[in-house]
Amino acid sequence: MESLGETEATLRGQANIWKLMFALADSMALKCAVELQIPDIIHSYGGRPVTLAQIASRIPSPSPGATYLARIMRLLARKNVFFAHCRQSEGGHESHETLYSLTPSSRWLLQGPGSELSLAPMVLLEGHPRLMSPWQCFGDCVRGGGVAFERAHGHKIWDLAYENPEFNHLFNNAMACTSRILVRAILEGYKEGFESIGSLVDVGGGIGVALVEIIKSYPHIQGINFDLHHVVATAPAHDGITYVGGDMFETIPHADAVFMKWIMHDWGDEDCIKILKNCRKAIPEKNGKVIIADIVLKPEGDGMFDEIGHAFDLAMMAHCSGGKERDELEWKKILEEGGFPRYSIIKTPSFLSIIEAYPL
Repeated sequence: MESLGETEATLRGQANIWKLMFALADSMALKCAVELQIPDIIHSYGGRPVTLAQIASRIPSPSPGATYLARIMRLLARKNVFFAHCRQSEGGHESHETLYSLTPSSRWLLQGPGSELSLAPMVLLEGHPRLMSPWQCFGDCVRGGGVAFERAHGHKIWDLAYENPEFNHLFNNAMACTSRILVRAILEGYKEGFESIGSLVDVGGGIGVALVEIIKSYPHIQGINFDLHHVVATAPAHDGITYVGGDMFETIPHADAVFMKWIMHDWGDEDCIKILKNCRKAIPEKNGKVIIADIVLKPEGDGMFDEIGHAFDLAMMAHCSGGKERDELEWKKILEEGGFPRYSIIKTPSFLSIIEAYPL
């Protein structure tokens, strides 16, 4: 017969499985709130708590489903995305209605004017059906290898972005929004690292959002934004930045330093070593350096962002050809094989760390 402690442990184990089983409900409810712009609707009332009816009245639909909305808001309030509290309705002692307001979490989902630091585009990208279906292929990948995204769609994610302008726009917006957030953390955590650099090439720089922020803080730097031709073709012009289209597996423009934010995790070790070898060719041997902003996994870590790193690792498995997150030993291995025997790791106030690597 089980003891009381064993019974509780068994029930907690069962509860944990139910929680994991329906974790998708959290992300889908979050995506729904972003699609309906619920944080912006609440914000539009001037910051005061609002009723469900007030939220529904500003959803662009002739007959919004109030009961569906109430259930979604109830879950998101439980997850601290929104704050909910009850007030007694006028004219009744037992009738109550719920008022909703923004929390520090939902402020990261604002999309209106002035919402420069928003994760809303990333929520929409990660919840896109094309990015959700590869997660269903993990078992097939374990049994027979291959890439989950290619198993699901028959082509790579980069091919989808190239062939589908709408998805390309969604993808670029998501990368741009994360760049704005993460570059601020990078600039705060790596204040002295950019001071001695005269020129900087951002490899895989997208439409240039990260480099723009760096140049604003360090206007003496001559920036080169380097990405695939169809990506830089949509990039807005900016003083101090040259936009170059090309393939990092072939050659990288020369500069004092190479910057790569959230690039290496897209690729397997062999591809990363090829990229690093091209980086070494692009920088001066004596005082050149590579600045890698990426996740450094801590398997036993219990920090604010440590669990997110492991979730990103599976996202890479779902979406990329060999992409993965790495712990320090895994980083050390590819750096050495790529021609960078010396490195240091610098923390930033985000889930990214700076890996500063030198060829000598």
